[in-house]
Amino acid sequence: MGTATTFSPPTVSTTTKWLGFVAAVWIQCISGNNYTFSNYSDALKSLMHLTQLELNNLSVAKDVGKAFGLLAGLASDRFPTWAILLIGSVEGLIGYGAQWLVVSQRIQPLAYWQMCVFLCMGGNSTTWMNTAVLVTCIRNFRSNRGPVSGILKGFVGLSTAIFTTLCSALFADDPASFLVMLSVVPFAVCLTGIFFLRELPPTVAAAGDAEEVKYFGVFNIVAVLIAIFLLVYGFVPSPGVLVSRVFVAVLLVMLASPLGIPVYAYLKGRFEAGNDVEGQMANEPLLRSGEKDSERVAAVEEETLEEKRAPVVGEEHTIFEALKSVDFWILFLSFLCGVGTGLAVMNNMGQIGLALGYPDVSLFVSLTSIFGFFGRIISGTVSEFTIKKAATPRPLWNAASQLLMAVGYILLAMAVPGSLYIGAILVGICYGVRLAITVPTASELFGLKYYGLIYNILILNLPLGSFLFSGLLAGILYDMEATTTEGGGNTCIGGHCYRLVFIVMTGACIVGFFLDILLSFRTKTVYTKISISKKPKKSLSVTSSR
Repeated sequence: MGTATTFSPPTVSTTTKWLGFVAAVWIQCISGNNYTFSNYSDALKSLMHLTQLELNNLSVAKDVGKAFGLLAGLASDRFPTWAILLIGSVEGLIGYGAQWLVVSQRIQPLAYWQMCVFLCMGGNSTTWMNTAVLVTCIRNFRSNRGPVSGILKGFVGLSTAIFTTLCSALFADDPASFLVMLSVVPFAVCLTGIFFLRELPPTVAAAGDAEEVKYFGVFNIVAVLIAIFLLVYGFVPSPGVLVSRVFVAVLLVMLASPLGIPVYAYLKGRFEAGNDVEGQMANEPLLRSGEKDSERVAAVEEETLEEKRAPVVGEEHTIFEALKSVDFWILFLSFLCGVGTGLAVMNNMGQIGLALGYPDVSLFVSLTSIFGFFGRIISGTVSEFTIKKAATPRPLWNAASQLLMAVGYILLAMAVPGSLYIGAILVGICYGVRLAITVPTASELFGLKYYGLIYNILILNLPLGSFLFSGLLAGILYDMEATTTEGGGNTCIGGHCYRLVFIVMTGACIVGFFLDILLSFRTKTVYTKISISKKPKKSLSVTSSR
């Protein structure tokens, strides 16, 4: 009885941490609903008799919701994780629920400004979910921020494909049914996550650090298998009812499979506690005794220095200190060039497909989502590895993604046969890399203390980029090429419809590339220090024991 009382806390804390991460993965699987606008945009355009510019401005309203993510960032430092999730889930239920009422024609189409409000609410709901998940998990897994970001952002990328494929399998791509899923499923999943996802104190969160890399590897394997499964199903020609039902059942089992990790962690902890009570206690601390002393000294020195000077990149920044940093604005603008242009493609995928002769764009939406997943999960893990081994600045991966994205836009501008397939894949990969790399980069350059708000300031690039590249650039240039249809809308068929749009976005990617290269040079010292801190500490323990 005494043994159980003494040793259950480390075991329970490790189990709680991984159970929370599984809940976070599930929440991320449903929080990419903001990228699914093209799945029902044609229905809105037809019902409301919109021009392309008006439709694009609706998508901008959706992305403007992310601008109010600053509220989620402020709340993340003041309210518990469960409250942040609850706010996001209720807001999404209302926002997407109202859109469902319109598309299903249960009510008359709302006024344009009212639709903008509900789209904005739907877009804002995801910022609460993402903030709750990312801030909590980055703090719970401080020593593996790259893999955490890659896995979580990877499942966000998969969420579009999950929603799209489930709708295709269960409801034959009906836009109204799709919106029911977008409103109800995230609400139900977030209510479940409320009970498991919570931030742990640093010393408690460090329990089981040695096992993290192995467990993250399992998550990566599961994620890749799900992505391949979704990709294969997307190419199945006209699957029957039975095949579709089997697909849904297998997908749900695969999504539930990560629960094996917290179960294994719990059983392993209990077994080790029973066999080696004192050894368990000796191996649990976050820092060795010698490191603890050096940490205390460093903390005192750091506090003294902070009183005398402003923090440099790599140290904890307040919001105002980060906003005064040149490096923050370089990161901000390069992020705009990547995600802004990527959003323009995703928001306009329905019309791009029609222009190039593809009336059904669900496959291209899935390709962008699935390969966005590969971009996120691979870049998160590989960038962490290259930091440890070669002190490679993480922004260098953003620079590579900008070049690859520019190639994708050039192919789309050429409008050759098959270019939409290749373009959708390249844009998905690069968009995923940008999101997965920027999340840990911000925490490494400006600290974790105000990370929730700093992250949401960077996310302002989503509505800003959507407005500039989708609402203005794509909307105006498309309408210039389109012909008016009966009822007041317009349409355009041919490669010329978006050619100039893709050329301009190629130039934006080149600008982003040079900004990322500049940031890589400016942060080389920071990543050298991070690399040293991640080296194995065997030699240090031997030295201290002598």
